Amino acid sequence: MRKHRAGVIGAIIAMAVLAAACGGSSSKSSASKTPTKGQITVASTNFPENVILANVYGKALQGVGYQVVFRTNLGTRQVIQPALINGQIDSYPGYAASELEFANNNAGQASPDVEATVQHLRDLYAPKGITVLNAAPAIDTNAFAVTKETAQKFNLKTISDLKAVSKQLVIAVPPECGTNKYCGVGLQNVYGIPLSSFKDVKAIEVGPVANAALQRGDVQVAEVLSTDGALQANGFVVLQDDKHLQNADNVVPLIRTAKVNNEIRDLWNSVSAKLTTDELVGMNKRLQIDRVDPDVIATDWLKKEGFKV
Repeated sequence: MRKHRAGVIGAIIAMAVLAAACGGSSSKSSASKTPTKGQITVASTNFPENVILANVYGKALQGVGYQVVFRTNLGTRQVIQPALINGQIDSYPGYAASELEFANNNAGQASPDVEATVQHLRDLYAPKGITVLNAAPAIDTNAFAVTKETAQKFNLKTISDLKAVSKQLVIAVPPECGTNKYCGVGLQNVYGIPLSSFKDVKAIEVGPVANAALQRGDVQVAEVLSTDGALQANGFVVLQDDKHLQNADNVVPLIRTAKVNNEIRDLWNSVSAKLTTDELVGMNKRLQIDRVDPDVIATDWLKKEGFKV
């Protein structure tokens, strides 16, 4: 369902958008003042979380002496992926399962297994001159959340726990959920919890409106994005996907093989190793709720984790 973020656009339009976007960056990040190890272009899509991640990986490079040129908010994956392959940018933070399905024309190779998904991505990208580094524990995918009060009242920790109490709960899901294999179809086929088993179903798009309905108590369960800053701000409990309905959309850096070296590989793998879903939720909360700039969020997080900036 992450795919609703990226529309299909033609190559001519994509390149036009790229050309315009490459004239500058919406991030306040800039090139290192004392570069000694060469220049790396770090890009992002126009998804706010991805801008934060580009700053995280880029500023880590700046901290060890690389000149980093940020090209953030370039557009959708339809724009940024061809730019990487064509050498117009050097790197960007991707999401493993979505990246794989985009690159292989939805061949269905992505799975909940992050190692297998990343290996398929490596095999696909290596001939194109792209290196796929280690995936982070942080995963941005669709999830189901409840309030702390609801979790305590019904003893809810996993999606499976919903089965015994669904008749007492109202659930908020997007209008297309009933036919989506990662939503209604998956709830029924993977968990044995059809949407019809709930007390009521409210058709509400994932995001602020659904979050507000959950917070008010209009619904007791809502589909959410697993890294939404509102989860932390509102104290929502994300139910564990214990039967692995969702694919492995873990954060994974992609970089042109001609630009990668052992220092970059080790540094970015170290950054990824410390990037958990909870940490990403916290960074998104600072962006969405506290209105902190992405470069500040990235700098603060890197310092907290012991990286040079």
